[in-house]
Amino acid sequence: MTMTHDSPAPITGTHLIDWGHRPGPGFADLLVRANTAREHGADLAHVRALLAPELPPPPPVPLPLRGEGAVPLHVSIRAENVDEENNLNKVMATMREVLRTPTVEAGAVMPDACPAGPLGTIPVGGIVAARNAIHPGMHSADICCSVMMTDLGAVEPKKVLDAASAMTHFGPGGRREGNRFAVEEDLLEAFHANPFLRREKTLAATRTHMGTQGDGNHFLFVGRSRSTGRTVMVTHHGSRGPGAQLYKEGMEVAERYRQALSPTTLRQNAWIPADSTDGRAYWEALQLVRRWTRANHTVLHHAISTAVQASVVERFWNEHNFVFERDGLFYHGKGATPAWGSYADDASGRVIIPLNMAEPVLIARGRDAAHALGFAPHGAGRNFTRTEHRRRMGAITPEAQLAAETKGLDIRFYCGKVDISELPSSYKRANTVVQQIGEYDLAEIEDYIDPFGCIMAGNMPNRSRRPRYRAT
Repeated sequence: MTMTHDSPAPITGTHLIDWGHRPGPGFADLLVRANTAREHGADLAHVRALLAPELPPPPPVPLPLRGEGAVPLHVSIRAENVDEENNLNKVMATMREVLRTPTVEAGAVMPDACPAGPLGTIPVGGIVAARNAIHPGMHSADICCSVMMTDLGAVEPKKVLDAASAMTHFGPGGRREGNRFAVEEDLLEAFHANPFLRREKTLAATRTHMGTQGDGNHFLFVGRSRSTGRTVMVTHHGSRGPGAQLYKEGMEVAERYRQALSPTTLRQNAWIPADSTDGRAYWEALQLVRRWTRANHTVLHHAISTAVQASVVERFWNEHNFVFERDGLFYHGKGATPAWGSYADDASGRVIIPLNMAEPVLIARGRDAAHALGFAPHGAGRNFTRTEHRRRMGAITPEAQLAAETKGLDIRFYCGKVDISELPSSYKRANTVVQQIGEYDLAEIEDYIDPFGCIMAGNMPNRSRRPRYRAT
């Protein structure tokens, strides 16, 4: 009589899952290895031990939100009337929620602070210092929104404004073929090499949006220096399409980390760990977009100064929607200007602070105030929404209100229609902002650029105006 022995029961995917393995590309190979060992006489305990080195790392323990008040908040703003008080209450409420984000170690608000989204969204005029974390939502879609000034010497302001009207480009989209400014080849190559910037939509915008200013509160301002009498031009805009695409990509990656690391963190405050492969690539992408944005300002300044045959005295710039690394922390400024002289290789220690179209642009030297996390205001900010401002205008026409608020100034709207939400009355009182800059020792004002006039985007028609300027 011949005796037979039953073969051992095969190991199934259920066994592997029970042992902690997860289905994926290597799962089938694990099953083959497990059953081969089993056929060679290994019992279940030995097979489990054999495969143990292949176990995935344990999921991270979710980071809890910080308790309210656990993170210091430095406040450099005070209210002087009901509108300002209502605005400040909203700013403080949203900042308290922002500071519950697990990565955050300090926050600050500037005199121009105002809400910029749902509760828990960093406000305009807000600064957040985070450890090992880059928060795309805290620099916003308008990455590297910034201002550049050029001292044009003795040229007449109207001549500059006329040339600028013909050369600049406001509104959606970019310049058409034949009216574009060139982008440096090595910068395009760097965009191609970066995983956050290599998509065709981003690369196309890199080319077509060079020399454009967008819409909203972006502007081209011409005035005279109070200290020298020379004509000065100031532009305000950001990274346009390339920055918007980077923001979109960054938020998608940050959301994946949020779900794994801290699901209770608000979506708008998701972050990319700075020491991760994604974090390093995103940081590099931010620097490339910063470089593109500086070029975006520069091509306009160069073309206009050349057209009016100006003898350029000096030119400098600073950003106010960006992330800055300092002393091991990542400082996110949303509508806030870095006020220390070493934040970048091209930083000068001076800052440009526009107020509104009827007030001077301030040229100041940053004070690097510790109680403000080293920042200064970026402008005047708002006390209420654009919609509320329109409601308060009542029956008066935009044209009449513009004339009343900007008497003697040459104010132009690129698309032809007055945007009343950009009139001086829609912003905080300029003298209050200036006073609080001094009161909180945020910057030392060195000069005032008194306004001659400016160009704003204006209310957009269905199709943006074709630029008259032909770039060379």
